[in-house]
Amino acid sequence: MIKGIGASPGIAIGKAYQIKEEKIHVKREKIASKEIESEINRFQKGLQGAKNELQKIKNEMITKIGDEKGEIFNAHLMILEDPEMIPAIKNKILNEKINAEAAVKDIMEDYAQTFSEMDNEYMQERETDVRDVKDRLLRNLLKKERKKKEWDEEVIIVARNLTPSDTAKLDTDKVMAFVTKEGSRTSHSAIMARSLKVPAVVGIEEYEKIKNDQMLIVDGEEGIIITEPNDEILNKYKEKQRREKELINKIESYRQRKAKTRDGKKIEVVGNIGNIKDLDVVLEEGGEGVGLFRTEFLYMDRDELPSEEEQFSVYRKAAEKMSGNPVIIRTLDIGGDKDLPYLNLKEEMNPFLGYRAIRFCLEEKEIFKSQLKALLRASAYGNIKIMYPLISCLEEVKEANKLLKEARKELEEKGEKYNEPEVGIMIEVPAAVSIADLLAQEVDFFSIGTNDLIQYAMAVDRGNQKIAYLHSPYYPAVLRLIKKTIEIGHENNIWVGMCGEAAGEELLMPFLLGAGLDEFSMSAVSLLKFKYLLSQWTKEEAEEITEKVLKLETKTKVKEFLKEVSIK
Repeated sequence: MIKGIGASPGIAIGKAYQIKEEKIHVKREKIASKEIESEINRFQKGLQGAKNELQKIKNEMITKIGDEKGEIFNAHLMILEDPEMIPAIKNKILNEKINAEAAVKDIMEDYAQTFSEMDNEYMQERETDVRDVKDRLLRNLLKKERKKKEWDEEVIIVARNLTPSDTAKLDTDKVMAFVTKEGSRTSHSAIMARSLKVPAVVGIEEYEKIKNDQMLIVDGEEGIIITEPNDEILNKYKEKQRREKELINKIESYRQRKAKTRDGKKIEVVGNIGNIKDLDVVLEEGGEGVGLFRTEFLYMDRDELPSEEEQFSVYRKAAEKMSGNPVIIRTLDIGGDKDLPYLNLKEEMNPFLGYRAIRFCLEEKEIFKSQLKALLRASAYGNIKIMYPLISCLEEVKEANKLLKEARKELEEKGEKYNEPEVGIMIEVPAAVSIADLLAQEVDFFSIGTNDLIQYAMAVDRGNQKIAYLHSPYYPAVLRLIKKTIEIGHENNIWVGMCGEAAGEELLMPFLLGAGLDEFSMSAVSLLKFKYLLSQWTKEEAEEITEKVLKLETKTKVKEFLKEVSIK
C-alpha cells in the first residue's frame, strides 16, 4: 500500500499508465541588432497563440464543468498579461540580444522559482500554473505541438505532475484516475479532478516505482494506492465501487429536497462560493443558500480597490439570485496567503499570524466601511448576513460593530435604504473558543472555520507536507473545540454553522450533527451526496455517536470508529 493525499474522491481499479515528462529543449541563440524587432514581434505572435489556446480550453471547461472551474484558466491568461513579466521578457530580448525562447525560459523560470519558495501552500501551487503557461508559450514559439495522449483501454495515469491543462484534456471515458508525485488538495488540477469526478491521489514520492500495466486500486477518499492487489482485496474494493455507483443513482432525487434528518429535523446545507458565478452551481447541486461568500475576488487581480458601487452591485445580485435564502458574506480576508500588490503590504515572517483579515480591516477603516455600506445596501434586496473573519478578542468584534454602526449612519444621511442583517463571526482560533460566551453577546451567529482552527490549534503549517497529517479535523483536540463552540453558542441563543472543509467531511457528519451543528456549508460538488447521507440519520443516533467519539483518545481511533458506523 502507498499512502498519499486524497485529492479527489472515488475508487478506480485498473492498469497503470506512466506518463513521462515531455522536455522542451530551448536553444539559446544570439541575434543581431537588426533582428531584435522581428524577434519581439515573433514573441508577440507566440503570446497571442498561447492566449488563443487558453481561451479555447477555458470555454471547453466552462461547457464541461461550469463557470467556476473554467475560470481557473483566467489565472493562466493573466500570467500572459502580467504587467511586470511580459515587459521583462521583451527587455531581455532587447538588452541581451537573445532569441525569444531563451528569454521566456529565463524570466518565467525565475517567476516559477519565486512562487515555489513562498511560505504557503496556495502560492506554492501557482508555480505549477506558471510552468504550465511557460511550456505553452514555448511550444507556440517553437511551433511544437504537444503529443496527444490516446488510449485503447481504460487506464490510471501515473505522473510526476499534471498541470491544469493536462487535466483539462483528460479523456474521462478512458482515464479512470490519476496519481502524481506533486500537488495538493488545493492545486488547480485537484480542483478540476473533483469537478470532473475523476479519483486522484497526489503527494506520492514513490510514483516511479509504479510500472506500466501494473494493476492498481486508487482510493481518492483515503488517499491510498494498492499495487497488485490479491483477490480478497480486489473483491473488497469492487464491492465498495459498486456501492458508490448505487449511491450516485440514489442521491439524484435529493437535488430538490430540503435537507432533513431521518426523523425530520431541518438542517441547513449550503454552499461555499468564491464569486457570483458559483451561485449557479450551488443551486444546481441542491444548496439552500450560501454559508460563505469569499469577497476577496472583488479585490484581487486588479490595480485598485473596488468602489462601493461595484461591491453593492455584486452583493445585490447574490441576494436577488438566492430569492430569500441566506447569503453569508465574509468581509475582506486578505493577508496570509492572499496579497493585494496595490496596497504595498509589508512582507511578514509569519503571515498567517500577522496583519490579515479583521486586523487589516480595523486598521484600514475607510476600506472596511466601504464594504460594510455596500453590504448594508444589498441587504435591502435579500437575506444578506455579514460575517467577520479571524476574530481573536472581544475588542475586535466591538470595534467592527462600531464601524458597522457608523456605516449605517452614513447611509441614513444619504437617504439610502438598507435592512438590519444578522452579523456573525468566524471561529477560527482557539482564543475565540475560550471566550465564545463573551463573543456571543455581540453577534447573531458563529461559523466555525476549521481550516484555520485546525492550523492554529495543532500548530501545523498545512502547506508543509512533512506534517500535513496533523492538519486533520479528527484529532480529539479539534473535535472538543468544535463541540464547545456549538454548546456555548446554543447556551447564548445563537445558531452555529461551519464553513471550513470539515463541514463536507462525510465521515464527520454524524459527529457534527450530534454535536448540534445548525448549518453545514461546503463545496458545491459535495452538497447533493451530503443531503442524502444526512437523511439516513436521526438526531438521537447522531448524538450517541458524538458522545462516544468525545471519549476516544486518538485521531486513529476516531476515524476507525466513524468508519465502522458510517452509512455507505
